[in-house]
Amino acid sequence: MKFIIDNWMLISVALVSGALLLWPVIMGASTGGLTVSGAVHLINREKAVVIDVSEPGEFAAAHVNGSKNVPMADFEKRLPEIVKNKALPVILVCGAGIRATKAMAMAQKLGYEQAQALSGGLGAWRAANLPLEKA
Repeated sequence: MKFIIDNWMLISVALVSGALLLWPVIMGASTGGLTVSGAVHLINREKAVVIDVSEPGEFAAAHVNGSKNVPMADFEKRLPEIVKNKALPVILVCGAGIRATKAMAMAQKLGYEQAQALSGGLGAWRAANLPLEKA
């Protein structure tokens, strides 16, 4: 017990650093993100629909080839208009993957069980040297 009292600062630093090391693992597991290679597989083999939830200006600057722009403000209203078949895989993309994760939860509530967010967003797509379009 004397050791813990005498070294409380070292113990707290060790606990905090351990928590910081585990944080990305915990967050990655909870987002349910889709890897870039998994997204390419779904697009090529299962005819997945790619929905970009970025704002129109961001979408015009760069987006995944063939993706459709549905900003978050209109997402719940426009998704059923664009993707009528709820059995199709839906890949949700944004700049970094944060908005796409929120959109994934909304899409699943709407009945799109195969909705997935691209982990890392457009940045991960760009890092994998995959083609982008500009509007």
